[in-house]
Amino acid sequence: MTRDLLGGFTLGSLSRAIQSRDVSPVEVTEACLARIDRLDRTLNAFITLTPDRALAAARRAEREITAGRPRGPLHGVPIALKDLFATAGVRTTCGSRILRDWVPAEDAGVVRRLHDAGAVILGKLNMSEFAYAAIHSDYGPPRNPWNLDRFTGGSSSGSGAAVAGGLCFGATGTDTGGSIRNPAAHCGIVGLKPTYGLVSRAGVVPLAWSLDHAGPMARTVEDAAILLDAMAGFDPADPTSMAPAPVGAGGRLPLEASAPAVRSLRLGAVDGQLAKETSADVAACVREAVRVLQPLVAEVEEVILPMLEEMVAAWWTICLAEASAYHQQTLAARAQDFGPIVRERLQAGLAIPAVQYLQAQRVRRAAVLEFDKLLAHVDLLVLPATFAEAPPIAAADAVHSSEVLRRRTVPTAPFNLLGLPAVSVPCGFTDSGLPVGLQIVGRRGEDRLVLAAAHLYEQSAGWWTRRPPLDERTSSS
Repeated sequence: MTRDLLGGFTLGSLSRAIQSRDVSPVEVTEACLARIDRLDRTLNAFITLTPDRALAAARRAEREITAGRPRGPLHGVPIALKDLFATAGVRTTCGSRILRDWVPAEDAGVVRRLHDAGAVILGKLNMSEFAYAAIHSDYGPPRNPWNLDRFTGGSSSGSGAAVAGGLCFGATGTDTGGSIRNPAAHCGIVGLKPTYGLVSRAGVVPLAWSLDHAGPMARTVEDAAILLDAMAGFDPADPTSMAPAPVGAGGRLPLEASAPAVRSLRLGAVDGQLAKETSADVAACVREAVRVLQPLVAEVEEVILPMLEEMVAAWWTICLAEASAYHQQTLAARAQDFGPIVRERLQAGLAIPAVQYLQAQRVRRAAVLEFDKLLAHVDLLVLPATFAEAPPIAAADAVHSSEVLRRRTVPTAPFNLLGLPAVSVPCGFTDSGLPVGLQIVGRRGEDRLVLAAAHLYEQSAGWWTRRPPLDERTSSS
């Protein structure tokens, strides 16, 4: 398989080629492994590569498909996992020194579902330490395929680099305050934070239990929908787990079949409220995206997000407290093994009084009621996924400071607090040629409608066809 042929596929088009037997799962897996061998020394997307397991899974998929036993659209497709999803027999580091040699005995619930769907798992992806903003020095930062001097965003950092760089056809991510949507926006791919509980977190090392979401990252909205369909499902091992909505209520309708429903929607554009914090070129891309969406839907009006500052403050309190509760014993025993930024943040969380945490939960309940009112008036919200383009790697530690991080999560963290589905879809490029993400947010359980709106925009705007000039840059370096 040539480089051009590998780069020309999306997950969806590759799936169809595999099912029609135009492409072999073994052939495409070998091509991915060769590309990883050639490019990942530059991108630093993977922590652990599992080539023998991947090739064995690809051979099994090829036998099953040849025998007429297809498992579905992920069968034989190479993907990769953020390295906080437990994998039986394969180390799961969480990007930390603490778990550098941890080899779980069981797969996370999502990993089992992906195996059952026939996906070929290439390995485990680099990430912020324990998904808490900063990359540990033991692993080093992934590099953005659009500009190798830029960061990919966090905390699903390697997932963004691997998908955008064409090392795999999709990846898992987790999102506590923007950790799927932020790297998706910075890397020019699609990232969905599903409705809270739609995707099981059993076997996923937590950051903050009541804010964590697991979801897909991929090149296109169709690709993300295919991954979501495999990942979503009730899991009794996760007490927050919920069943996906049935077909006809936001469930597994083809995206194209949902287009008529999208055309009847009312969109609420969040513009003026965020104008002061959004860079001029990002704001211009988002406004142009809203202009493209306008004739595709029934109505667009500007809206104000209620309780925005209160929600961000509540999210910060809850995240700090829950993360420190999870790591309390390890912090007492092995504080020196945490990176300095994560260690400082965990220590700060231990100082939060119970009264402050409970007041934050009261704010959360009030915000849910306010957003129920807003989303009874409009069907979807559209706003920037990030305020600015991907930062330079040299400045990554500065953007992880507590105050800067808190401000950077303003467009994303409220939807973790509320548990609403939110997707980032590419909507253009900044003046320096870096990708921008449009965020589309919907009501609880209406993930498929959010994806349908994103798909309609994506196909109208066409940004998904742009690929980073990674091969040219790496071959000349």
